[in-house]
Amino acid sequence: MLRSFSLPRPRFWSLALSLAVVGCTTVGPNYQAPEVSIPSAWQSIDSATTLPAGQADHSVRLAHWWLVFNDAQLTQLIEQALAHNKDIKQAEGRLQEARARRALTNADLYPRIGASAAANRNGSSSEAGLGLTNNLFSSGFDASWEADIFGGKRRATEAASAQVQASEADLADVQVSLTAEVGLNYLNLRAYETRLAVARSNLQIQMETRDIANWRHLAGLTTQLDVDQATTTLEQTRAQIPPLETLITQTKNQIAFLLGRTPAQRPALTPTAMPKTNAAIAIGIPAELLRRRPDIRRAERQLAAQTAQIGVATAAQYPNFSLSGSLGLAALAAGNLFTAGAQTFAFGSNAAWTAFDAGRIRQNIVVQNALQAQALGRYEALVLTAFLQVENALTAYAREQERQTALINAEQAAQSAEALARNQYAAGLVSFQTVLDTQRSLRALQDQKVTSAAAVSTDLVQLYKALGGGWATKSTTPPQTQTQSALEHPTP
Repeated sequence: MLRSFSLPRPRFWSLALSLAVVGCTTVGPNYQAPEVSIPSAWQSIDSATTLPAGQADHSVRLAHWWLVFNDAQLTQLIEQALAHNKDIKQAEGRLQEARARRALTNADLYPRIGASAAANRNGSSSEAGLGLTNNLFSSGFDASWEADIFGGKRRATEAASAQVQASEADLADVQVSLTAEVGLNYLNLRAYETRLAVARSNLQIQMETRDIANWRHLAGLTTQLDVDQATTTLEQTRAQIPPLETLITQTKNQIAFLLGRTPAQRPALTPTAMPKTNAAIAIGIPAELLRRRPDIRRAERQLAAQTAQIGVATAAQYPNFSLSGSLGLAALAAGNLFTAGAQTFAFGSNAAWTAFDAGRIRQNIVVQNALQAQALGRYEALVLTAFLQVENALTAYAREQERQTALINAEQAAQSAEALARNQYAAGLVSFQTVLDTQRSLRALQDQKVTSAAAVSTDLVQLYKALGGGWATKSTTPPQTQTQSALEHPTP
């Protein structure tokens, strides 16, 4: 029957306990979030188009900003992009990698324990030796542990945890960029389609104008010059159509790419009018921007990770202490393996310290401090950039709305002038140059109005992107909408 092991004397365990107690020391700087100057209010805010902070759930509104356009196709495109886009898949892979690396780093804090078993049979030559055959049977456990006396491993775990949080923010930042890209391409597509419809409508009007000029020429009321001028204007308008058709196809292909599809698999999008919204903007207060924008949170977490790396480098200046031990059984006969006489054990401790390394450790600390300074600079620069982007987006959105109103009024006047000029020309009251001038003016204003309408919507998307809209936690994600079958099947 196996008797109990004879373990080492208590002083060994006293040493081990002492090492564990001393392990509370952690070298290196403790991280503190940097303080940045935050404006108390937005400078370019328009109270008529924005919601006060206390009157809306800004996180939910910003997380799903595309719903303000009330466009089912846009919503479905963004949902599919979030599910299938390849950049999202890469960001998810980076997050998975960071979590695994954190687990690897955390594992270094704990002992390594192994088990082994062996059965060996050796025979020596009777000519060169005794000609004996020996058996050896053994089994046992061994363990080793490096005490984290000065906290280097704990700092490494701290850095790995901060890097996981940075990767989580990176995934959210990819979502912000992706939703904005889908939205911008969709709005551009609708703008190109509208401009194409305007060009075709103008083409029809100009064909009628050429017919009038040709009729007057045949009647001897005018010269061939009017017909040629009408034909020139007509063909100029016709020449605008192929580039617009090219832009439409290319934009559809880009949307397919964002959805993780090939051009042959692009969704069949039913042409509709340019999406518009009269909803007030959920903008919140400037202080919320630092929490809302994932790129700022990523930079802050990278700064925290780099700060912890200074502690990792600093810990290398101090000695390393480790414990090791083994318990086992060994016997020449299998039947004696589990007897008291077969017991083996070994316990020990080790201390190691780098006495001279030509300044490598010291310079590595300098390097890590320099990297921390760079990370801090990136964070502070990103904060300034974020406030700049929001203010510029607010200004662009407000001013473009003013421009759009002026263009609408101008287009109405131009339509009236063009119709009147054509009627007066047919009656011989004005020259053909007046007709051409009014048609050119109308065509330019119509194109500008469409472009301005698209700019209002795209400026709003850029504003939501600058505010960090487009990502959400599970708790703020609304139910998925039903996907129309048209989006599931490629165009013929």
